[in-house]
Amino acid sequence: MAANWKMHKTPAETAEFFAALRPRLLAGAAPFVVVAPPFPCIPAAVVAAAGLDVAIAGQNLYWEPRGAFTGEVSGPILKAAGCDYVIVGHSERRQYFGETDETVNRKVGAALEAGLTPIVCVGETLAEREAGHTETVLRRQFERGLWSLGVEQILNCVLAYEPVWAIGTGRTATPETAQAAHAFLRSLAQSTFGGEAAGHLRILYGGSVKPENVAGLMAQPDVDGGLVGGASLDAACFASLLG
Repeated sequence: MAANWKMHKTPAETAEFFAALRPRLLAGAAPFVVVAPPFPCIPAAVVAAAGLDVAIAGQNLYWEPRGAFTGEVSGPILKAAGCDYVIVGHSERRQYFGETDETVNRKVGAALEAGLTPIVCVGETLAEREAGHTETVLRRQFERGLWSLGVEQILNCVLAYEPVWAIGTGRTATPETAQAAHAFLRSLAQSTFGGEAAGHLRILYGGSVKPENVAGLMAQPDVDGGLVGGASLDAACFASLLG
């Protein structure tokens, strides 16, 4: 279960979140957790998550390892700060900041080169879904975003299906809708990388995961976890998603 805090929380609030979540995680039987705080909160998150089965993630990275790129953060910097994961190609990065399938591909390669596990986001807009183009969009994003990878590299990636029409809108894909998209993505992975790699590939669902719908979504055979936005900001709410 991966938490994407987006542009929320200070370092002090980060420490408070983990202090509240710690008893739930130490109680056992919780899934593996990834938390992606804002960049300035990464050190606080690393300290606060010590001793827990939690990995820290960056929310984005640049594809060059160093250089005169004001405002950007590289894979090696994230790794040195204590991150093991990084989100790549989130719909908000695509919508607001010009992310393309081609830049996603470069960032995925940079993340792997730095020893980070990229959580690669794909998903269609409402207009694309209503036009019947969901599979066309997912195929394009998958093929262009991951075209340069080999089998060993895809096994070090995580996919996240995030229907853009369900993010922050209160609308959620039904479990059956989510399963259909995840099954299609797994079929793409099978045709590209082989059955064994496709079977091991983790595909998260990322469209308004909430306590009311998490059980139905996670019961689907091709849904391997969640990429959680708003519901991850409150420790008690996020803990309720962990089963």
